[in-house]
Amino acid sequence: MTCDYNPPMGAVRPPKRAKLFAGLLTGDADLFALATRRLAEHFGPIDFESDVWTFDKTDYYEPEMGPNIKRRFVFFDELASMERLAEIKRLTNDIEARICDDLGHPHTARPVNIDPGYITLSKLILATTKDRAHRIYIQRGIFAEVTLQFASGCWRAFPWTFPDYADDTYHSTFTQARDRLKEQLSA
Repeated sequence: MTCDYNPPMGAVRPPKRAKLFAGLLTGDADLFALATRRLAEHFGPIDFESDVWTFDKTDYYEPEMGPNIKRRFVFFDELASMERLAEIKRLTNDIEARICDDLGHPHTARPVNIDPGYITLSKLILATTKDRAHRIYIQRGIFAEVTLQFASGCWRAFPWTFPDYADDTYHSTFTQARDRLKEQLSA
C-alpha cells in the first residue's frame, strides 16, 4: 500500500534573538566588578545585574575558588544570536584566563567562573565544555544544555538541572530577564 499524502516540509526560519547572560561565581566579591567590565567590553552594555547570593548548594568549586563562594548574574542589553553560544563560551573562558593572568594566578586556580547562557521565552540554556548524556554538542568543543523550562508561568527544573538553578532563589531574576526579552522582542 502506498501513501500518497506528502505533508509540507517545515519552513526554515531564523530563530528570534535571545537574552544573553553570564552566571558568575567567585570567592572574592570584588571580582564581580572586574569580570562584569570585561564582559561588557565584548558583549556591550549591561541591562541589569542580579543580587549577590551565597553559593552553598555544592562544594564542587571550593578546590579552585576557596570557601565563601558568591553567585551573581549579569544580563546584557543587546539581544544575541543563539548561533553564537559556542563562540561566547570560548570567549568567556579566555576572559577567565586573562583574569588569572592579571591576578598572577595559575590557570588551575580559578578566581572567577563565568558561565554564559541565554534565555528565550520558553527556556534557559547554558553553555559548557563538559559532555553529558543530556547535552548537545554545538561546535568547537562546546555543548549546550536546556537547564530550565518556562511553562505555565514558572521555571521548571529537569533531573540534571544544577541544584542552585533548580532552587527557586534565582527564578524571579530569570523571569525579570524573560519579561525584558519579551519587551525587547516586541519593540
